[in-house]
Amino acid sequence: MSSLKAHSQTLYNIDYLQWIEATVEKLQSQDYANVDWENLIEEIADMGKSERRRLKSNLIVILVHLLKWQFQPQKRSGSWEASIIEHRRRVNEALNDSPSLQSYLDSIFAESYLQAVKQAKAETGLPVESFPSICPYDILDVTNDEYLPE
Repeated sequence: MSSLKAHSQTLYNIDYLQWIEATVEKLQSQDYANVDWENLIEEIADMGKSERRRLKSNLIVILVHLLKWQFQPQKRSGSWEASIIEHRRRVNEALNDSPSLQSYLDSIFAESYLQAVKQAKAETGLPVESFPSICPYDILDVTNDEYLPE
């Protein structure tokens, strides 16, 4: 391993921010031979995974709160509505920034609903049978700022 590559590996492991700054500087100056490509490629791949995880997490939060809103109307609160609004904003921003995430959202929707039912059961104390086995909301409702189930 060359001393420059060893330095990049060490910098990556010791000071991540400094590694990013050094990598950006090398790319801007077109010093491609000295870029820590292995870690850069890994970081870019991880960014995509992270975006998908965040999208799924926000979707589940929305679904949980929609279920609670619908199936525990006596306990509706401003904090539930605020959470729905906040997580919708996050989902919609992610979709606006990366429209290709829409197909991922479509592909995880049913699975996310099942996870949301488990969480809603735990949070409400209602039996799992209280909730529909298939999501009663469509994706457009879930991401629509005006939609709240009755």
